[in-house]
Amino acid sequence: MDLTFVFPCLNECRTIALCINAVNDSLRADPALKYEIVVADNGSTDGSREIAAGLGARVVPVAQRGYGAALRGGIEAAEGKYVMFADADGTYCYEHALDLYKTTSIADVDMGIASRMKGKIEDGAMPTLHRILGTPVLTTLINLLFKGRLSDCNSGFRCLKKTSYLKWDIRASGMEFASELLIKALKHRASTVEIPSGLRPAPVDRVPHLRTWRDGMRHLLFILSERPRLFELKGLTLILLASILQAVAGFTGPINLGGFNIFNIHSQVLLMLAALLGTQIYMLSAAMFLQKTEKPRAITRRLIEMDEGGLFFLLSSLMTAIGAVILWLFAKWTLAGFGGLNEIGPLVIWLHFLAVPAMIAFGLLGVHILRKGFQG
Repeated sequence: MDLTFVFPCLNECRTIALCINAVNDSLRADPALKYEIVVADNGSTDGSREIAAGLGARVVPVAQRGYGAALRGGIEAAEGKYVMFADADGTYCYEHALDLYKTTSIADVDMGIASRMKGKIEDGAMPTLHRILGTPVLTTLINLLFKGRLSDCNSGFRCLKKTSYLKWDIRASGMEFASELLIKALKHRASTVEIPSGLRPAPVDRVPHLRTWRDGMRHLLFILSERPRLFELKGLTLILLASILQAVAGFTGPINLGGFNIFNIHSQVLLMLAALLGTQIYMLSAAMFLQKTEKPRAITRRLIEMDEGGLFFLLSSLMTAIGAVILWLFAKWTLAGFGGLNEIGPLVIWLHFLAVPAMIAFGLLGVHILRKGFQG
């Protein structure tokens, strides 16, 4: 079998016949091409399965719900050397199926994409928000973070070499399947090609499966989850820069620089806030590294792999130091006859250089708990 065309399907009785017939019309233009059409059914109750079977498609039931789950089930069941898929809602230019297959197979690449952004998007086919913000932003982010040259990361019309797909270990069950497929392919240095295609409006009475904000956030979260080093570097940079400036502020006190009064109490509080934000970003990366999508830098690896005894003494030492600062402040208050205090400057410095390592230490405690869970 040269090619398997997979349609993910959940109650698409209005359009499934149109889609199957359109793909047949396109692929039959090459008499030598051996292909099959698979409908990966996700629990349809409207007769979609019967319509598909009646048109000669092979129906593969997929129990796990979700766009990605349906596609994974259909691709796993495919018998073709190449697997092509598109939504069964009648919106894609299915007449481009043969062109997409030939372009992908002749170039011998791992993935071919029918780009909507390079083709004609008909009026009403794509919401303006998706067209000018959602898809371009996510595509640019993937290109920047994973060195891609894509124009449409959200196209649901693609052709894959099945042997390559199986190496990428795709796991997503929802709409983020589209992003995972691209990112895993790019991380495996897969070869890709695009053809111009387009998009048509869905039937007026069709209830869309896509939920803009939820699914857009899922795409974004998955993209970021595959680049923990980005958070690691940003977090470390913010911690170090803010802490160095805080140390300078503590050493020099408020100074006038070019007419600007800097390193006063307001500057110190903002520097502490920046360092704490950097700590949160950095510890987020440490937790993300447990997924093993990337290798951490040496300092992060040592922290993640820290001996439990070392972690215990780190936490104990920091709690002792925090207790000492509280006792120092109480002693100052006692000497002042429990009246007003004016120790805010030194206190902010102490808090900065205790709060940052304390948050790192407690963050590491959480990372070690998660690590035990992953190992278990």
